[in-house]
Amino acid sequence: VCTQAGGIHATIIDERMTRSVLVEADTAAEVYAVYLNIQQQRDTLQNIVSKCSRFAKLIDLHAQIVGSLLYLRFEFLTGDAAGHNMVTLASDHLLNWILQQYPTLHYVSISGNFCTDKKASAVNGILGRGKNVIAEVTISRELCRRLLRTTPEKMVDLNIKKNLIGNIVAGSLRTANAHFANMLLGFYLATGQDAANIIEGSQGIVHTEVRNDDLYFSVTLPNVIVGTVGNGKELDFVRDNLALLGCLENRTPGENARRLAIIASSAVLCGELSLLAAQTNQGELMRSHIKLERMNHKKD
Repeated sequence: VCTQAGGIHATIIDERMTRSVLVEADTAAEVYAVYLNIQQQRDTLQNIVSKCSRFAKLIDLHAQIVGSLLYLRFEFLTGDAAGHNMVTLASDHLLNWILQQYPTLHYVSISGNFCTDKKASAVNGILGRGKNVIAEVTISRELCRRLLRTTPEKMVDLNIKKNLIGNIVAGSLRTANAHFANMLLGFYLATGQDAANIIEGSQGIVHTEVRNDDLYFSVTLPNVIVGTVGNGKELDFVRDNLALLGCLENRTPGENARRLAIIASSAVLCGELSLLAAQTNQGELMRSHIKLERMNHKKD
């Protein structure tokens, strides 16, 4: 469908990997004064990071102060690595420097959950964690009718009532999709990613419109956490899959991982498009499951 429609167009809006350290002092005033000073030390912080990693680059930091607790969220570029261990190592060095530089502070944890890793949250979608990717396609009414057996109007109506209103009714957090997690889990396992990151990865939004009689269909995935180097990437089947996807080429650091994120977002778009189209027709989803699951098995 998407090929005949002219292809999927994907755009990376942002990328970063995060780790939040947690320290405390005796009073909120002490913590706040330290934070204001740390904000002025960006060059020093980056120099510390550069000594422990060739690829990590500190691009931003955010903070939350709760009572006398200081949650510092460090945000890095990590080249072609997903970057979990890289940013933890860098944050560990930064934390050591901070505790030496500001003796009023005391260690609490190397990770204070303001990162936040493998948990549904608002912060990752707002401040970023992983690659923020948008994939989009425009499908003609004729292709909708002939290949998807639906109409642009039915797709838009279902997206509003199922993905948008349905997720509000469910109390979902920054999520308006049908099943991002299904595609991401298969993709992450096949390419050697940390499968637990589908938790934040599954938080995303499907947006649809009728445009000039065509269907505009897009998926926004703000937390695609993938890499082409690092743990899990040394397995033969993983390397074969990455090579097949063109993600082991000799490119500028970061480009292979960006390509992988774009392919992941495109896979998610296809899965969402297929499921929503099927659900616009009563009974089609279950008929498809029965046909495909029992194709080579006797009927129960």
